[in-house]
Order: sequence, then structure tokens, then C-alpha cells
Amino acid sequence: MEETISLKEIFEVVKKRFLLIMAFILGAAVVAAVVSYFVLTPTYQSSSQFIVNQTQQDQNAQFSVNDIRTNVELINTYNVIITSAAILGDVAETLDLDYSPSKLASNIQVSNEQDSQIVNVSYTDPDPYLAADIVNTTVSIFQERVPDLMNMAENVKVLTTAEVPDNPQQVSPNPTLNIAIAIVLGGMIGVGLAFLLEYLDNTITTEQDIEKHLELPVIGVISSIEDGDIREGQTVFKANHVRRGAFSGQTQKKTS
Repeated sequence: MEETISLKEIFEVVKKRFLLIMAFILGAAVVAAVVSYFVLTPTYQSSSQFIVNQTQQDQNAQFSVNDIRTNVELINTYNVIITSAAILGDVAETLDLDYSPSKLASNIQVSNEQDSQIVNVSYTDPDPYLAADIVNTTVSIFQERVPDLMNMAENVKVLTTAEVPDNPQQVSPNPTLNIAIAIVLGGMIGVGLAFLLEYLDNTITTEQDIEKHLELPVIGVISSIEDGDIREGQTVFKANHVRRGAFSGQTQKKTS
């Protein structure tokens, strides 16, 4: 027999396990905040840009569409050269870094917009000033070495150099984003666990449980008496049922 669940039943489960769900949400948010602020090392990014052009012997000559297309195709080659050991090895030696070319290459990003002659070089490092020095040195050495490596006249012009602002902003980790993701995941885990516990709970506590699991009709309910129901001069009987299928009422019997 296929079982279905209504929105009311979903709401009841969430309401019943609300504290459990909130515990997961708050716990996940706290863990994400602690990891983001105290465990993960903040990193900063610096960027520099250069443009690729063909060298024209005649200063009055105009670029054609084919010239621009050739420049764009050169960028793919330059992206490989700029991250090669030939360039990054000189960068490490110039700055006296204890970094291997492969270590530098893992933190450097070279990109350009589609059909654009402008190349953006970025480097990420825990030290923002070192990141700027590495980017500027990389572009400078690349600009010096590429004419010899490509056997062509100089066609790389630097547009912007990397600079460190007065208040550098870290690019990772992002505490706000990490906490938001943790809250969502904590809520999903909490709700999932709440429904799992509800599914595994096979105790019979209400008249509906008897009708559902035992498939027997409820023909009577025994009322319970608590200390608060006994008052001076009278005894109050109450039916302790609040869910569907139950009844509530009270009978008073005076005692002498």
C-alpha cells in the first residue's frame, strides 16, 4: 500500500524536531565561521594587464582584420610561455624566492576576453605585496624575453601594473559565503535527519497510530488524572487528547 504525506504532516514533523534542525543550522554556521576566520589562511590577488600588437614598420600603416586575428592567436601561445619555467624560473631568481616554477605556475592565472588582445595576469598569495611583486616581475620578464623566444620584434605593451591598495581585500576564504552555504547544508541535514527519526519512530502514542498501524477502530479512551486536576472539594476528569480522533471534555464530581 502506497503511503502519502501531506503538508500538514510535514509541518508537524518540522515543528516537532525544530530544536534539532536549529541546532544543526547554528552548529554548521559556527563551524564555518571558525574555519573561515581562524583556520584557513587568507589569500590576496594582484593583477596586471598587457596588450598584444603586431609591430608596424610604417607608423602610418593601419591594422587590418587579419592583423588583429593574428594577434589574438598569438595570445594562446603567450599564455603558455608566461607560465613556463623559462619565465617563472627567472621570476623566482630575480625576487630571490624559495618557490619552484611549478609552485608559481599553480598560483598564477592568465586569461583574456574573447576576441580581445588584452591579457590579464593575476597571482594569488597570502602576502598581497609579494603577489604584486610577482605579477609585475612576471610581466616585465615576459616582455623582455618574448621577442627572443618568438624571434620577432617586440609586440607586448604593459597597460596596467599590479598595485597594493591601502586596505587590500582577501579573495579567499569568503566567510560570508561559507557561512551561508553552511546554513543551507545544516538546514538540509537537520530536516533530513528529522524525517529519518520520524520514519524510524514506531511507537504508538495517539489514536491515529492505532488506526494506522494496527488497523483497529478506537472505541474508547481512558482519561488520566494528574495532581493539577485534583482541587479542594472536587475532582476534575479531563481527556488528555489533542489530536484528530480524540475528544476533550470534563466531568465534575463533587466529593463530600
